[in-house]
Amino acid sequence: MAWGKKKGARKEPLFGLPAALADLRLTAADRVPGGDDKPKKSAKPSAKRKSEDAGDEPPRERKAPASRGGAKRRSKSRFGAGLGRLVYWGAVLSLWGVIAVIGVVIYVGAHLPPIQSLEIPKRPPTIQIVGIDGSMLAQRGEMAGANVALKDLPPYLPKAFIAIEDRRFYSHFGIDPVGILRALVTNVLHRGVSQGGSTLTQQLAKNLFLTQERTLQRKLQEVELAIWLERKHSKDEILELYLNRVYFGSGAYGVEAAAQKYFGKSAKNVTVAEAAMLAGLVKSPSRLAPNRNPEGAEARAQIVLAAMADAKFITDAQAKASIGHPSYNVKPAGAGTVNYVADWIGEVLDDLVGQIDESIKVETTIDPKLQSVAEAAIIDELAAKSVKFNVSQGALVAMTPDGAVRAMVGGRNYSDSQYNRAVTARRQPGSSFKPFVYLTALEQGLTPDTMRQDAPIEVKGWRPENYTHEYFGAVTLTQALAMSLNTVAIRLGLEVGPKNVVRTAHRLGISSKLEPNASIALGTSEVSVVELVGAYAPFANGGLAVAPHVVTRIRTLSGKLLYMRQPEERNQVIDPRYVGMMNAMMRETLISGTAKKAEIPGWPAAGKTGTSQDYRDAWFIGYTASLVTGVWLGNDDNSPTKKATGGGLPVEVWSRFMKTALEGVPVAALPSSPSGWGLSNLAQAASQVSPPTPAAPPQANAGGYRPPPPTRANVRPEAAAGLDGWLMDRLFGGNR
Repeated sequence: MAWGKKKGARKEPLFGLPAALADLRLTAADRVPGGDDKPKKSAKPSAKRKSEDAGDEPPRERKAPASRGGAKRRSKSRFGAGLGRLVYWGAVLSLWGVIAVIGVVIYVGAHLPPIQSLEIPKRPPTIQIVGIDGSMLAQRGEMAGANVALKDLPPYLPKAFIAIEDRRFYSHFGIDPVGILRALVTNVLHRGVSQGGSTLTQQLAKNLFLTQERTLQRKLQEVELAIWLERKHSKDEILELYLNRVYFGSGAYGVEAAAQKYFGKSAKNVTVAEAAMLAGLVKSPSRLAPNRNPEGAEARAQIVLAAMADAKFITDAQAKASIGHPSYNVKPAGAGTVNYVADWIGEVLDDLVGQIDESIKVETTIDPKLQSVAEAAIIDELAAKSVKFNVSQGALVAMTPDGAVRAMVGGRNYSDSQYNRAVTARRQPGSSFKPFVYLTALEQGLTPDTMRQDAPIEVKGWRPENYTHEYFGAVTLTQALAMSLNTVAIRLGLEVGPKNVVRTAHRLGISSKLEPNASIALGTSEVSVVELVGAYAPFANGGLAVAPHVVTRIRTLSGKLLYMRQPEERNQVIDPRYVGMMNAMMRETLISGTAKKAEIPGWPAAGKTGTSQDYRDAWFIGYTASLVTGVWLGNDDNSPTKKATGGGLPVEVWSRFMKTALEGVPVAALPSSPSGWGLSNLAQAASQVSPPTPAAPPQANAGGYRPPPPTRANVRPEAAAGLDGWLMDRLFGGNR
């Protein structure tokens, strides 16, 4: 056949059926599938035939069927490649993780002080404030007791902390992985943060060097510092530092301060039950402090006792015997309005001793008894009448005639508002400023019997009026001051000069800025309670200047003297003659004037009431030879009261306080003039009577002004209740 012939051989022509079938070829696609798909060798076309057929039909590729063994080999190959990739990328990610951890450690460490420069910080200083009798009034700063050595404490005290806070304290390196894992599992099971994993060393690091913020960076810093502390200090040193620095609530830092605060004894003498309670406070000192939550503190102490028994630090019998046996002594020191005094002291300490770097004791002029009486007088009177008169706040300052403050109340409730209305607030004194006008007039030659006209007056369109809208014609200065007649005060102020009135007030101790205008005679410039009381003190001491003060001595707790108040050279700011005249005039205020309710039986007393515009401020400053006391009542937002006047609530508060304060004190007379000015000065007084000033009748009054009946012109009138200031309905409102 022609299939096997070589190239170039002769090809015989074919005819008929052979010729028709010559080009017919079978391919693999034409075959019926059988058991053996492999083509037989004899069926393979020769290379020559393939080449001959190339031009008739393109050759088709034939795929060899995959065998099972090949599939297994490929599967193993793929698994091996995947495992290799997993190992590779795991190694890469681990490497980057290590690099990231190192970077975080470096970053956190960069935000810490250099480790080699870290030192255990000193305890923050505390300020103990004591009264004139040596009793504790208040404390400022952190209440830190003396450091107590670990060896001096009963062994069960530190063990109580270890049992409840860090059972593996002596075996870990500052971080407790077991404790962290246990806390993590517990928190997951409870679906919240119910247990912490911090060690005692971590807690110490946080207390010494870090803030209380809860951030990842702070936690990482805490870890680094804990490891540093473990390398630098022994376990016992760390435990001792911890016990002397940890916070126990109510301002107490360290076991000594806490034991003194809650049990009234040294930490060296606490019982097992008391030790358990102290250890229990660390978890939540503010919430579990015995003086705030005795039931919670007791329940937590029982948990600590159970932990101590479980750790074999005490026996079960000791734990049961100690339940319910701590003895509380949690009476708070320095509570109430005396904190206003403490704040005032804090403001002046820097001027007295400079920066404080150790704990100090400040001895003051405050009388705890009088402070308590003053607090009760303010609080009780406001509780009874604040709604009726729409008065929400009050202040009181009491001082000796030489300026030593015996009591100060800066508000009705210190916990609600720390704003000191006795020192910081400045309010219009109203008619309580008038004594400076009358003193200026006396110094210019007038006397208490000098006559002046009480009649309408107009100053550049301003028409001040008396409180009752009544006028009494010619009256003495004594009558005018006792009844707080506004027109007379205005006339005197203009007569002696507003600038001279301001100079007099500043000379006596007013430090606030005063405007030298016509209305200054009615107390329109603002002053503080403490400076106004201090400016009245010269009337009680014979005319000597005073500086209100509260600090007498400052010592360190070890006894080193840092400051002692030196006797001041007291200048004579009022001539004794005028002191006597002013006392006689202001004493009349309590006898027949606007402060009749303030008369103290058996005691010569004097003073002046005051009410500012629209009844916004009510004052009374009164004094005896042994005590000068001022009272202010009003509202912080300067809103008007419901006609609260100086002769009302302030006088009642003052009288209640003074009656108690003067109990047992020898009665003493007020300074008087060395020479009389009565009958011998009548001629001078008569010659100084000014003729009635004709006042232009108001345009609205067609009938003109009608003077009061002559029978009342020169007769001392009976003062109406609260007749102690001025009232302007349109321009100034009720100012008395």
